[in-house]
Amino acid sequence: MERNVSSSLNPTSLPTELSLNATADINATVKPFSVFNGCDNQVEAILFDLTLQSINVVVGIPANLLVIVILIHSRKEPTTSDIFLGCLAFMDAYFSAMTPISFLNLYHWQSKDVWYAIKFSYGVKDTSGPLFLSCICLDRFVAVLFPITFGQLKHIKYRLSLSVLVFCITFAYSGAKVVGGLPNFEKVFTGEILAAFTWMVLCNVCILWALKKSRGTGKDEMHPMKKKAFKMVLAILCIVVFNYLPPVALFPFEDHYSPDVFRCYVQPVGFAFLNISSTIQPLVYLSRLEKVPFLLDTCVKKCCTCVYAAINKIPPAENPPVQI
Repeated sequence: MERNVSSSLNPTSLPTELSLNATADINATVKPFSVFNGCDNQVEAILFDLTLQSINVVVGIPANLLVIVILIHSRKEPTTSDIFLGCLAFMDAYFSAMTPISFLNLYHWQSKDVWYAIKFSYGVKDTSGPLFLSCICLDRFVAVLFPITFGQLKHIKYRLSLSVLVFCITFAYSGAKVVGGLPNFEKVFTGEILAAFTWMVLCNVCILWALKKSRGTGKDEMHPMKKKAFKMVLAILCIVVFNYLPPVALFPFEDHYSPDVFRCYVQPVGFAFLNISSTIQPLVYLSRLEKVPFLLDTCVKKCCTCVYAAINKIPPAENPPVQI
């Protein structure tokens, strides 16, 4: 009532008073933009994460591109999981390519728009990795434990549909991460990573148990194809445990940390193990290959060409004919 009386006596004072109050409220509630997300004085864990991501740039990008080229090269004899492996390699290469941009934005540009693009790439990594690995585990699980059903679902349309669904979930999550301000949004990732981790471990343990059991009575050696599948599943299980166990072990206890400690230390360390999977996953895939046909053939031909050229350049006096 007092403000109404005074404003009626002096009408011109109301807009000024409101504008001053509004400015004060904005200054009190809106935090200044920070590329470190409020961790400007607690950057150790963030730099640890970015240091591991630097490995993705040097090793991860070439490895993922090589995986994509191999999958394209072997398209005449594809496996059912190739589309998931290709999508995973593409997403990992994209995420790894954002690391130099992240460094530049932290210490040079400090652009809010670039920061949004980096947040989007983090959302892509948070979601695409666990979901595509879960799809690969599902594919192997059905193939080993339900071979008849697997034979009926071998058509590529099923895997394309599943891949499109994963892309939709990934981009929806990444967009929401960029927008921000959603209540309990961080718990969405915690729930997702817990569910994916549990599913992948359960799938792989069941597959390993089934393959071990399938040796038969009195047989010490496993069938070569089953042995190959056993090694692949064991490799995926090691990836899952190494890369996904730290965030699974840390993130559910968010309420036990102060907001600053969780945001500036716990999250970057947990995500660091998750992010380095962009290098580990393609390397594990490449290590399982008996050979990289087009790459090795090219290297052999190049080496042979160099050797022949070197021999032809040797003067006759230094290269006497062989006595028979």
